[in-house]
Amino acid sequence: MALLDRSLREFLDDVAARGRTPIARTSTAWPESRGIAAQAESLRDRAAPLAQADAEEYEAAMQAREDEGEAGERRDFALGRAYARAAEPPLQIARAAADVAELAVVVARNGDQAFHADAVTAALLAAAAASSAAELVGVNLTASARDERVREAERLAESAARAAEEARAARE
Repeated sequence: MALLDRSLREFLDDVAARGRTPIARTSTAWPESRGIAAQAESLRDRAAPLAQADAEEYEAAMQAREDEGEAGERRDFALGRAYARAAEPPLQIARAAADVAELAVVVARNGDQAFHADAVTAALLAAAAASSAAELVGVNLTASARDERVREAERLAESAARAAEEARAARE
């Protein structure tokens, strides 16, 4: 079956299949690799449902925006709550992405160097996901750039970006 004909879940399952990942292939040379693989699987389980949650919460915010049943302060309050809820999944995505980037650093430093580029790519993709998610948090929480959730998302994105650079430098 062609790659683009597969569902995302099938693709993720295939990538995570035993022996197909850089972590799995280095298990004999790196005793901690099984624990690292378990952490990666846990992160996958944590992150996978967040895309759906993000879509659902954002759709709910859009519906609240279009709802003309409330007016004035009540409407503003309802909209604020809807957008605050819509900010939560991207914040969780940023948290998971920062954790993925940190885990990729461990793999880049300790794993088989033949798979160093895979670890760096994972860290770079995680950093991009964290940055994108931080942007969504900021957009959904337009009331205040000083909102702690906005600042947390920005810190997570910065942390993931630093981790990606650490992963890249680990080979040198």
